[in-house]
Amino acid sequence: MNAWSEAETIDFRGPLDVTSAATVLLDSDSVVIGWSEAAEELFGYEPREILGRPLETLIVGRTSQEQPLIELLDRSAGPACRSEARLARHRDGHRMELATTVCSLAGQNGSPQIMVAAALEPLRSWEAHQAMLRGLATQSPIGLGIYDTDLRLTWINAKYQSEIDRKFSEYAGKRVNELYGGGEVISEGYPAALEDVMQSVIDTGKPVFGVLYEARPPADPEHDHVWSCAYYRLMDGDGHVIGVCEDALDITDRYRAQQRLALTVRAGVRIGTTLDMITTAREIAEVVIPAFADSVTVDLVEGVLEGEEPRPHGASPSLVRVVERVGTPYADGSSEDTPSAGPYPVEYETGSPQLTSLASRKAVTVDRQRRADTDEEETEAGVHSTLAVPLRARGTTMGLVTFLRSDNPAPFEYDELALANELATRTALSIDNARRYTRERASALTLQRNLLPRGLPEQSAVEVAHRYLPSDVGLGVGGDWFDVIALSGTRVGLVVGDVVGHGVNAAATMGRLRTTVRALARLDLTPDELLSRLDDLVLQGAEDQEPGAVPGTDEGLGVACLYAVYDPVSRVCTAARAGHPPAASVDPEGNFTLLDIPPGPPLGVGGLPFESMEIELPEGSLLALFTGGLVQDRDRDIDTGVAKLKGVLSDREGTLEEMCDRALNELQPDGPATDDAALLLARTHELGADQVIGWELTAEPSAVGRARTLVLDQLAEWGLDEMAFTTELVVSELVTNAIRHAVGPVYLRLIRDRSLHCEVSDKGHTSPNLRHSATDDEGGRGLFIVAQMVQRWGTRYTTSGKTIWTEQALP
Repeated sequence: MNAWSEAETIDFRGPLDVTSAATVLLDSDSVVIGWSEAAEELFGYEPREILGRPLETLIVGRTSQEQPLIELLDRSAGPACRSEARLARHRDGHRMELATTVCSLAGQNGSPQIMVAAALEPLRSWEAHQAMLRGLATQSPIGLGIYDTDLRLTWINAKYQSEIDRKFSEYAGKRVNELYGGGEVISEGYPAALEDVMQSVIDTGKPVFGVLYEARPPADPEHDHVWSCAYYRLMDGDGHVIGVCEDALDITDRYRAQQRLALTVRAGVRIGTTLDMITTAREIAEVVIPAFADSVTVDLVEGVLEGEEPRPHGASPSLVRVVERVGTPYADGSSEDTPSAGPYPVEYETGSPQLTSLASRKAVTVDRQRRADTDEEETEAGVHSTLAVPLRARGTTMGLVTFLRSDNPAPFEYDELALANELATRTALSIDNARRYTRERASALTLQRNLLPRGLPEQSAVEVAHRYLPSDVGLGVGGDWFDVIALSGTRVGLVVGDVVGHGVNAAATMGRLRTTVRALARLDLTPDELLSRLDDLVLQGAEDQEPGAVPGTDEGLGVACLYAVYDPVSRVCTAARAGHPPAASVDPEGNFTLLDIPPGPPLGVGGLPFESMEIELPEGSLLALFTGGLVQDRDRDIDTGVAKLKGVLSDREGTLEEMCDRALNELQPDGPATDDAALLLARTHELGADQVIGWELTAEPSAVGRARTLVLDQLAEWGLDEMAFTTELVVSELVTNAIRHAVGPVYLRLIRDRSLHCEVSDKGHTSPNLRHSATDDEGGRGLFIVAQMVQRWGTRYTTSGKTIWTEQALP
């Protein structure tokens, strides 16, 4: 038998109840004249054996029972009865202890009597049952109430009486909603009305436990209380439903403590999810409304939003309001910001709880009901309780959070200050982390902006547009870069690169490599030769690391790079790549082609060659150079990204700037970007035949004079007579040097673009050098004179020889 079935067998009638105890009828001389079946079962005598015999046949003496039990028996008997604990003899001779009550039938001595007897031991259990019942009715901390089938109150215990705080007669017969106005079931899965829960118990017979009910009891109508309730159906002896019993335990303090703990846990999850200060300020408002406060304002010390370190400002620093949120009764319990123009300065009056909190560096609470000089603005808004808490982190005050209550009638109590301080501390630490991140990010972005091209050079070879989008990791700073480099002969170098990693180190490595690429490009190296030189420099940098450095920690190792050179005279594009996605081209008809540039290893691997490819591009073609972060991410392969890029670039209706914007909008992931993305678009142009002219000269002294004549005639045709003297001198010197020191024919070319370009090519591979000639030297001064008369000059090498070039500004 389990505990439940045992409880169902408990008999609360008592051992001396006439319906169950042995009953003996005695005459005035204590002779047995009546005998019940229970008496036969207790004593063992049949009626014919005991009737007419004296009581002493059965009762042989008194027991040594302690006094409390005797007093209990006396309380159980009436005024004409006496109860005793006696020794009795069974028919078989064994003795037994009995509890007996003897009552006079006429209410006076000498009249017939009736004796009720029962075994003494069950009396102890019955006594415990009676004590339990009295305890439930008078001493239990659980409120007990009985409702009839119409859900009207019929009985309550002492605890329930204390919560009603009225005479029971004033509430007898009333329903639950009449006892507790505005109450509501707050447990999930139950009807909101408590009467519906009770009716369900009556209808189904299924008890319910742990139902949380919130209401204001008559004894404390100003505050909400929470009870944990249980309901079970009551039935009479015949199985008829007579009502429902309610067990209700006031758990208000425990429930509030659980709510505060849940609020703390929720704050740990939801506050500080980003490194944005305003978002963090909004998060604390979302966490506490409406569970802790009805509205919240968050003010930060001036300068914190810009990442500055808060400075001491005395007792009243300058504050900026960043969040002002008021609870809104949305179905999901959310709230919204009060409309404002964004962060704006805010001032508090002297003596306000906010300034007091900042000055004392402690939480300050003010209840309007306890304070006469209430702020008028707060009074109009219905605010009756204010709690101001400073936002402090690392010993520095970041700002202030103010909790306000208007709908919630309870003021902020002392035990809620610890929770407010916990929330403020968590928020302050998150804001301080965001502030430091903002400062470091601003520094890193400044560094990166200084390392990336500030302005692209003016040139006629291509029309360019570019975009750079850093990732959302590593301070929003990465190692992708792009560049446009003006080269000799109106050519232009286009480069994109990708440094492994993010952050300041990656940006610094990017700047170092970009500078190196520009320096190597000015040497007029071919793309494959430039990447080979760059690879050697990266390897050398890795070897030159400080002793003890972990191998491979240099961000320069594993760099991807693509370098292309476009010549607007020949319309030929030459490109090579090192571990980088290939470039793409779109012809004037909109046909998209992914250039078949031979793949090369990433920079820093070493030991493998780089190869170039050449392609002739029609006038108006579009070249697209991009890093892997633009077309590939963790949720998308590179083929899908290239297909999307094709769709953007094949539409030739838009400008380059518009295509750049479309590419970023359509190719970037919906969530945070995990890699940097760089895009460089270049629309090619061709220099017309009226801008370029060249002549092949024989390698003999007479060719110098012919070169001067050709150049002077061409300058006259272009209307550049002002440049005749200088250009004649330059061409004369360069052709003379080519004839004197080189072999084979000499080729002279003039290009009129934004400046005047003179080029002299020969079959030699020896580059002339500037030198200072002595006073008695017969030669060696020509190239020095040339260098002083032009803007720039240099040498570039080809597969068949070299070209000496100069550049002069147009008048």
